[in-house]
Amino acid sequence: MAPQKIRLYNDDYIKFGFTFIQKDGIQMPQCVICHVVLSNDALRPSRLERHLTTAHPMLKEKPKEFFVAKKNSLNKIKLDRTGEFQQNNEKIIEASYHIAFMVAQQKKPHTLGETLIKPSILKAVEIVLGEESKRKVSQISLSDNTIKRRIDELALDIQNQLIHKLKNSVFFAIQCDESTDVANCCQLLVYCRFINEKTIAEELMFSQALSSTSKGSDVLSAIDIFFDQNGLSWKNVVGVCTDGAPAMLGSRSGFVKLAKDKNPSIIGSHCVIHRQALAAKTLPFEIKNVLEVCIKIVNTIKSSALNSRLFKILCSELSAQHSVLLFHTEVRWLSKGNMLERLYELKSEVEIMLLQLGKDDLRENFTDENFTFYFAYLADFFETINNLNLKLQGRNINVIIANDTINSFLEKIQLWKRRVNKETPNFSSFRRLNELLSDEEEPFCPTGLKDIVIKHLDSLTDEFTRYFPNFSNKSWQYMLTSSPFSTNVDTLPDIIQEQAIELKNDSRAKIDFNSGSSLEEFWVKYQPIYPEISNEALKVLVQFSSTYLCESGFSSMAVIKNKHRNRLDVASDLRCSLSNIEPNIKKLSKEKCCQH
Repeated sequence: MAPQKIRLYNDDYIKFGFTFIQKDGIQMPQCVICHVVLSNDALRPSRLERHLTTAHPMLKEKPKEFFVAKKNSLNKIKLDRTGEFQQNNEKIIEASYHIAFMVAQQKKPHTLGETLIKPSILKAVEIVLGEESKRKVSQISLSDNTIKRRIDELALDIQNQLIHKLKNSVFFAIQCDESTDVANCCQLLVYCRFINEKTIAEELMFSQALSSTSKGSDVLSAIDIFFDQNGLSWKNVVGVCTDGAPAMLGSRSGFVKLAKDKNPSIIGSHCVIHRQALAAKTLPFEIKNVLEVCIKIVNTIKSSALNSRLFKILCSELSAQHSVLLFHTEVRWLSKGNMLERLYELKSEVEIMLLQLGKDDLRENFTDENFTFYFAYLADFFETINNLNLKLQGRNINVIIANDTINSFLEKIQLWKRRVNKETPNFSSFRRLNELLSDEEEPFCPTGLKDIVIKHLDSLTDEFTRYFPNFSNKSWQYMLTSSPFSTNVDTLPDIIQEQAIELKNDSRAKIDFNSGSSLEEFWVKYQPIYPEISNEALKVLVQFSSTYLCESGFSSMAVIKNKHRNRLDVASDLRCSLSNIEPNIKKLSKEKCCQH
């Protein structure tokens, strides 16, 4: 086979709009208009002229001088061997934004870009794609300052999208809470819940450091400033959810009171999870004493590093399911239940450990027969409380779901009371306690156990009823929202009665309601058709039931702003890591290119 002919460039080819570049010693034609590089075989007049007439037909009548000027401009641009531009173009900037966004989402330090990410990318590209590609990728700017600047711009874009969505929503609700970070700075988090397209969405509205005090007036002032800067109004706020702190729920100068001064129709609510935790604290003296002994035993073993290591070795030798105990922390919602469950599962190992440590008083209490039964009941009770707590946590838990969950728990308490109150008590609702009683050869119930359990369940019922009044039977709004097709129309205000009748007789709406879609989706879908009645229902559904999002936000803040980054302005990083809104990176990249 004859070797392929190597063609050479002729200066006269410029009249077709082509110059050339060298690649491995071979001349390759390059168009001075679109900068495309063709093969060496295309270096002939017919091929070059065909490219000009097909790709740039408007320029085929241009004089030779026009293409010479284009060639001179092209020579001033720095090119690589492939003929592509090596400069800060849109793709390079876009890649920088994407990496900065991922750094923020993973809550990582801004220096990670230049210390780990970029060196890793460059090494991988050099190995896989070669030196030329490495040179292109090296232009991606990932310095500490660049990452911070990109995150600020991404956060601003997300905020602008959020403000646009809030303005399009008929109304919205907020939840807010404040906490102190690692640098003793008071941080305020505010979340919003609003109508977005076909459902109700939850987003971080903003976070801000409070420079001095954290009174209700300070919180109101921070939210006021944000509203004024972004064109939002208190008239569109229908609900405010907070924790039970005096600064939030104070009757004179609490934040909720001040917010109601701005808009009297605002409904203030106390976080349902905080209320549940307060109600569950009620314990009879005998059971409370058992809890205190359990905490003391755990602290005895866990407070010493040596004891912890010895206990771990003991558990390993006995092939125990776990090797460590868990501390009890008062402010953590699931703490008591987790601590008691672990202690109960390791009670044999703990008994041996107390014997080895010479803690005879604790060991006598721990092995006492009555104590064992009370301990089993306590572990069962807090396991149930933890399950209730978990059902109240999470995103998109509206007030209807929260109320139904609490009502279901109250009905369970009544069932437990009826079972225990029999002449022969039935403790089948309490797994561990029931197993202990079933292990006895003869039916046995410790002295006073039945009375103490009944006493505890009675006090628990009183506390839950006090903290959670059954509002669904007192308010037509809640009945209408949860059961629109069975609500008595006469109980509704005159202004929406006619629409309520139309809705009840709308067969298509009834099918949609029973199809399994959520209440939010149903009422948002029928808002254009039945606006008055839908707005009343959505005012209920758009409210927050808890401050769960704020609590989880503070957990993320603790990761982002730690002792190694205690001077960081955390607002932008928090927004990028917590928001569900995707930033418009392509738009930001184009704007940045235009600035360059």
